[in-house]
Amino acid sequence: RTRRFPPGADPLGSSSPAAMRPILLKGHERPLTFIKYNKEGDLLFTCAKDHHPTLWYSDDGERVGTYIGHNGAVWTCDVSEDSKTFVTGSADTTCKMWDTETGTCYFTHQFEQPVRAVALSQGDQHMVISSDPFMGVPAALHIVDVAANREEQTNEIKISMSGAEGRINRALWGPLNRTILTGGEDGIIRLWDVETGKIVHEANDHKKQIQHLSLSLDKTHFISASLDKTAKLFDSETLECLKTYAADRPVNAAILSPILDHIILGGGQDAMAVTTTHSKAGKFDSKIFYKIYEEEIGGIRGHFGPINALAWHPDGRSFTSGGEDGYVRIHHFDNDYFRIK
Repeated sequence: RTRRFPPGADPLGSSSPAAMRPILLKGHERPLTFIKYNKEGDLLFTCAKDHHPTLWYSDDGERVGTYIGHNGAVWTCDVSEDSKTFVTGSADTTCKMWDTETGTCYFTHQFEQPVRAVALSQGDQHMVISSDPFMGVPAALHIVDVAANREEQTNEIKISMSGAEGRINRALWGPLNRTILTGGEDGIIRLWDVETGKIVHEANDHKKQIQHLSLSLDKTHFISASLDKTAKLFDSETLECLKTYAADRPVNAAILSPILDHIILGGGQDAMAVTTTHSKAGKFDSKIFYKIYEEEIGGIRGHFGPINALAWHPDGRSFTSGGEDGYVRIHHFDNDYFRIK
């Protein structure tokens, strides 16, 4: 069920009537792990540790349905450009492929290790799947073909790539599907050549685990979020670090605006370390920064635990955050936001 606030009510706790009112989505029992919009931005997919990825309408937060079939935490997801195919990676050692509309799972890629990151290539003909290190087997990236005809889908792995220390939290397709970008537990961002399976570049700018990677709309640059309390902007081809955004908390997610030179960071002290119940003390707000000047513009409060996931609507007029508290919040920007120079 979705909680809708009456006019004038302000769940953000500020006294000004003009504060942006988020739409609060309560559909998950456990902490959120990942949020994804489809290409048009009308559908919102959320993943959590409660085994059931959920689909919502992004404009009003109406819940469309859940995808039932996983037996473990669902770490990441992706959706095809036509929004018909939805893929999920889970700790139950599977990557599942779903029909978005009916919610039926039409294919399961079975692995020996927990699955972490999944991502569809541009054009939706290939998919990269990352598996966690487990029982002495190192973390690996696996590339599989996505069949246009679902009956012909196979689990044949085209190429497997390993060489990263610790688990790979995020994997993204680079420009023209020639490369794959990864970030994970060892704090190193890697650029992999898809043809050869070799590592082309490595960036050691982060000091701790990388939680999230997010590409710009044109794929020329991307932003990383790390537990070392920074987010950094990198060139997609050279992995040159272009900007650093310093936060006063571990950063779990960082996203780039598709229309303005803005970024949003989300995080907060680890749930294990939270001894105070005040939501200000744990720094659980989303921070908006200027992408170019590295300066903070403002913050958006609301979550009662660390923010684990962020996603920007493709039209740039709203964003969604998901927290350790199990809530998803859709924030539609007010006109004041677009007047920020």
